Amino acid sequence: MNRIILFLSLLLFSSITKAAREITISEGHVDPIPVAVNSFSYEGNNGAEISKKITSVIGNDLKNCSFFRMVPTASFIENKIGVKHKPLFASWRQINAQILLNGHVSIYGDKLEISFVIWDPTLEKNIHKEILELPYSLWRRGAHKIADTIYERVTGDKGYFDTRIAYISETGSPIRRVKRVAVMDFDGENNKFLTDGKNLVLTPRFSPKADKVLYLSYVKNKLRIHLKDVKSGKESIVGDFKGISFAPKFSPDGTKALLSASKNGATNIFEIDLRSKRIRQVTSGFCINTSPSYSPDGKKIVFNSDRSGVPQIYTMNLDGSSVERISFGGGSYSAPVWSPTGDYIAFTVNRGSFAIGVMKTDGSGERLIASGYMVEGPTWSPSGKLVMFTRETKQHGKYTNLSKVYYVDISGHNERVVKTTQDASDPEWSSLLD
Repeated sequence: MNRIILFLSLLLFSSITKAAREITISEGHVDPIPVAVNSFSYEGNNGAEISKKITSVIGNDLKNCSFFRMVPTASFIENKIGVKHKPLFASWRQINAQILLNGHVSIYGDKLEISFVIWDPTLEKNIHKEILELPYSLWRRGAHKIADTIYERVTGDKGYFDTRIAYISETGSPIRRVKRVAVMDFDGENNKFLTDGKNLVLTPRFSPKADKVLYLSYVKNKLRIHLKDVKSGKESIVGDFKGISFAPKFSPDGTKALLSASKNGATNIFEIDLRSKRIRQVTSGFCINTSPSYSPDGKKIVFNSDRSGVPQIYTMNLDGSSVERISFGGGSYSAPVWSPTGDYIAFTVNRGSFAIGVMKTDGSGERLIASGYMVEGPTWSPSGKLVMFTRETKQHGKYTNLSKVYYVDISGHNERVVKTTQDASDPEWSSLLD
């Protein structure tokens, strides 16, 4: 099994509103904005319990984001709660709350209604109010959506709390790892295993709606890409390649996928229509072309290739024309991923040690945002302002082959670990959920 992993590694090249106050994420460190999450009023059976759970999830989301600081509830002066009154703004300014959240929860059988208002105590006005209607069972998603709204009103960018992560869950000793494809909410809750750990699995990749996952599996001495429906568990093999296939990536509309296939020492990129199963070859030749990723509009591809002698990053049109090298910083580049906003490409680079970097789509503005003994596999947040990746962890000062997932903003600041039930690698960050 270790030989398989080594082979794959070599093959993959080691592979507040704008009117109030605004944070610019790309500028690095900023002073966190104090946010007061007030208790929600409630009505209906179990209202007291569920309202406490909702405010707890909102608070944890914001607390674990570097742009906010939670105002302790023990310091609250005003005791009115709910959405039907205008806050006593002076009491909130006195405890330095720059954002105030008030809310109300109504329960009607298996339905849940959450009303909330986001206030700016300095300007003494509400900057957002909304009513969410959703099934009772999705109360956590309602809480994440509210946290996302606060994030969006403050930063001007899409939130990332109501998202999902596909990843490889790892258990066992460093020399005999059991790997399973798993999916979970961004905060580590609602974890679900999609495979049983009997076979080697790698590189899970979400569909745009996060309802399907492409992943690599080694079954019966055959390395192939599998497509699995997250809800039903239905699974199929993607493509019928005589060699090995790997490095899958969904198209922006979810109907097609890019992948690499290797045969007789050459590796090339193919596109497959997931409905008709029609396969189209994109690159040709005897070098290694791999790790393809679509641009957000689906018209271009970024990939890495050793056609210049050392793995570098290239872009090309979807039909394989107009190939252009964009990496020139030295070292070996791999795993490029186009940002959802279309302005940046994230990548892994090895210059004697590994690092995660970002560059503009023409190769300019390259900068490294995370480093370590083994950091790899970048994936973007929906806003295109945060990058998630894998890092091998240390125990007693030594590297262990055990790994965790982290995320960092594109300035290279505010790195955070992602909560997972076990060791984790190969993350894929979903787009915003419906």
